[in-house]
Amino acid sequence: MEQAGRTGPLWTAGRRGAWHDPGVRAEPTILHLDLDAFYAAVEQRDKPSLRGRPVVVGGTGGRGVVATASYEARAFGVHSAMSTAEARRRCPNAAFLGGRFDAYREASRQVMRVLRETSPVIEPLSLDEAYVDLEAADLPDHSVASVSALARDLRARVAEATGGLTASVGIGTSKLVAKIGSDLDKPDGLVVVAPGLEQDLLRPMQVTVIPGVGPATAERLRRAGVHTVLDLEQLGEDELVRLLGRAHGGSLFAMARAQDPRPVEHARGAKSISVEDTYETDHVDAGLLSALLDRQSAKVTERLRKARLSGRTVSIKVRLHDFSTVSRSATLPEPSDDGRLIARVARRLLGELDTSAGVRLLGVGVSGLADWIQEDLFADEVQAEPEVDEAMAAAVFAAASRGQGWSPGLDVEHDVHGRGWVWGAGRGVVTVRFETAETPPGRVLSLAADDPALHRFSLVPPEDDLDPLSPDAPGT
Repeated sequence: MEQAGRTGPLWTAGRRGAWHDPGVRAEPTILHLDLDAFYAAVEQRDKPSLRGRPVVVGGTGGRGVVATASYEARAFGVHSAMSTAEARRRCPNAAFLGGRFDAYREASRQVMRVLRETSPVIEPLSLDEAYVDLEAADLPDHSVASVSALARDLRARVAEATGGLTASVGIGTSKLVAKIGSDLDKPDGLVVVAPGLEQDLLRPMQVTVIPGVGPATAERLRRAGVHTVLDLEQLGEDELVRLLGRAHGGSLFAMARAQDPRPVEHARGAKSISVEDTYETDHVDAGLLSALLDRQSAKVTERLRKARLSGRTVSIKVRLHDFSTVSRSATLPEPSDDGRLIARVARRLLGELDTSAGVRLLGVGVSGLADWIQEDLFADEVQAEPEVDEAMAAAVFAAASRGQGWSPGLDVEHDVHGRGWVWGAGRGVVTVRFETAETPPGRVLSLAADDPALHRFSLVPPEDDLDPLSPDAPGT
């Protein structure tokens, strides 16, 4: 195994074995990239006064939940999924910010562009992580030295493209090993696991490092005396099947031996078409939410028709006030590209959820795509639906996008003082720190919340509704 840090290889150990297990590749050609403390890092990049300081991104209210904490905040024990109240107790001097998903999506878009320039075969997992198949990359060979050099160059290009964001990279002969490797030298690290050393890496680790070993499975294994991967490896397959079932037990039996044949799955065509919007203010009004769904459904329909596609499964995505995300879907009897039908299904799905505490993100998507449409299948049903008042929906959408409050971290611009971001607000006053990513730390001013010279400001172009993880994203 070679572990390469910020300035190059730190140490090398082991050998390349003559015998090779069929459950992994013969060479280290799967790369996993994970951006470090992503949301918080974007905030520190764009807000000079927060660099080197604890930053917590997530719900800022009394029932909020931490989405990401900077490494400075993690030193105080703050971590994702912790309540914001507990995070404030542990790190009262941190900056608590509500999040700017347009900025995060744009940063992710830049990273995915760099990855696609490295290899045509990538598998994005989320905004901040992806697998890359190096067998498809332009390399003289796939030795540890070659893939290490490529990874160092890749990390440098990611930092350049994103204005300084760092990424940790793991490379190995399987997805399992690459993913674990990217966690070993955070932040800004590089770990390459040479063929033949996979089990040496895994055996001392806690069994929860294996994909699929969540709290319930870990507890079952603990009762059987299994704590580490080595303990798991020593169990027979029959015993694991008895404990966990045939599929799960068989999978863990193989994973404990570093046998993970999963390929890097590159989506060569869009699997779904979706639209989503994040709001500065949590919305609770059912009529408003329905109008927003109607408008999103119309935009999805427009995209379907431009692509000459129809879809069979309608889905909604809802991020609630506490940053928890819920999805619901329903499958139509036949593919459709009718916006009124899609809107009707989306509204019904939303009605099944408790949104009384507020919605901060709403999205509509259509999947199960086909290149044909069953004409008039729902004609009678659709005709009974009232037409959406487009002017009303546009007005509602504009009002919702503007929001009614000044959430911490929000980008703003003042006609006199220039650009900055909201430090805090309340009782008719909004406190703004006037600085940008290109300036030194700026001064802080308190202004009237209704100051007509103060406006929201977007650092990125208007959302084009393309998921940065999609193969259709710009730069692909």
